[in-house]
Amino acid sequence: MKSRRHRSIMEIINSRRVATQEELCEALRANGFDVTQATVSRDIKELHLVKIPDGDGYRYAMPDAAAANRDQERLHRILKDAVLHMDYSENIIVIKTFPGGAQSVASVIDSSELEGIIGTVAGDDTIFIVVKPKEAVAEVMKHFQKLI
Repeated sequence: MKSRRHRSIMEIINSRRVATQEELCEALRANGFDVTQATVSRDIKELHLVKIPDGDGYRYAMPDAAAANRDQERLHRILKDAVLHMDYSENIIVIKTFPGGAQSVASVIDSSELEGIIGTVAGDDTIFIVVKPKEAVAEVMKHFQKLI
């Protein structure tokens, strides 16, 4: 019963925004589970659920989703703070930063493991990002522009 309830909790938080334990209780009850807030609180601890920021406040998420969200927040901060200009040609994106900023920006881009990026090369204020396939360049650029 408990493992079935845990699977249901994971399905619920992966399919919709759940911000409070009471919302999770209601969703579980709608799925046929007779639960109390205390039971849900224990389940949250056992599943190591975390609260992550979203556009409307905070919501519950699986721990790996929280790590991915932190990576995106970090990428957003550093792109916003250090990037002066972005452009691309064929399958290479070129990012211009403030002097001395390229290494830290490239490092965050590398650790973000964005789909399509196969590597970066950073100088003092310029980063080359190699994207494969070439068709993915527009999507990667759009992602970076959204973060800035």
